[in-house]
Amino acid sequence: MRATIPDAAIQAIIGAGRRMDRFHWVPATAGNFSVRLPGGRVAITRSGQHKGFLGPDSVMVVDLEGRPEDPALRPSAETLLHCGIYRRFPEAGAVLHGHSIANTVLSRAAGDSIALAGYELLKAFPGLPTHEASVAVPVFGNDQDIPRLQAVVDSRWDGLASIPPGYLIRGHGVYVWAPDMDAALARLEALEFMLECEMRERRS
Repeated sequence: MRATIPDAAIQAIIGAGRRMDRFHWVPATAGNFSVRLPGGRVAITRSGQHKGFLGPDSVMVVDLEGRPEDPALRPSAETLLHCGIYRRFPEAGAVLHGHSIANTVLSRAAGDSIALAGYELLKAFPGLPTHEASVAVPVFGNDQDIPRLQAVVDSRWDGLASIPPGYLIRGHGVYVWAPDMDAALARLEALEFMLECEMRERRS
């Protein structure tokens, strides 16, 4: 029997997919989204779903270790990265993962981070009330071994005094989180705008 999922969580995930699809940030079946539920549960997109055409049956539930409540359903391949964010950041209520051209191109050429400075939209990140600031967005090497990748991410957080609400996986995509889906979408759009600016500036 399919686990009960609050309709608000389902609609938030469906809406995120349509919004990100309009920006071409989730081509083919790329990307995955999730919402934290009470009781250590996570509503997340199922594997192999086009995110611009999600429906109620495109969403399933896992626990914070990534185990499906319904073993007949398969979650997104990177579910453990979502779970790692929820375990690490109690304030995280929604996680978005997308694959834009800008984040893919820039992450392939980057070192351990991408510096963003002087942008008005830096104010979309917590603790940055002015554009007169800078953020180093972490970049991690791509790895198909997701538990190993999550361990690398956790290790990086241990060494940072301030953690930006997002990171890139080299040549793969971006992860952003926030207290709720609307805030996560706002942060993602701000970050993608700045990355697009960086990409165009570096080409000029």
